[in-house]
Amino acid sequence: MKKRFAVAFTGPSNSGKTTLILKVARKLIHEHGKEVAIIKHDPKDKARFDVPGKDSYKFSDTGAEVIVTSPTRTTYFSKKQAELDRMIEMFDSFDFLLVEGLKNLPLPRISIFRNSIDEDYIPFMNALAVDDSVDMNCCVLPKDIDILDLNNEDDVIEWIIKNAKEV
Repeated sequence: MKKRFAVAFTGPSNSGKTTLILKVARKLIHEHGKEVAIIKHDPKDKARFDVPGKDSYKFSDTGAEVIVTSPTRTTYFSKKQAELDRMIEMFDSFDFLLVEGLKNLPLPRISIFRNSIDEDYIPFMNALAVDDSVDMNCCVLPKDIDILDLNNEDDVIEWIIKNAKEV
């Protein structure tokens, strides 16, 4: 079986998590020739599925296999016809798994912020993706946290390739 790697993305609402995951997934699939799977955590159970403009639709539209999970359901989106064995295995074939949310999973994690950094995320992050709107002198970050350019998906992909966890 080929090696599979996973990384997670966290951050407050409207920080750019979905946008960054979409950019990374598209580039990994279309420019790097990788298979990508995406899991989106829906902690408030408010996701509406397969509706243009919604995150699940955008993720599925990249060509990735997608799971959206919440406290009451798990929904699997696939662009492939699935036999029972395939559905049981769910994501048996991917190079990179991108997880949005689920900050307690033991995965390397990129935290995403615009305007300001929420220090509650610091214990969970391995990298910080920000844009010019964030004052980097606002708080003391551990020295081992990598700083990434939120608007440069190549920078983020390079970090993922070096730091993703084999799963």
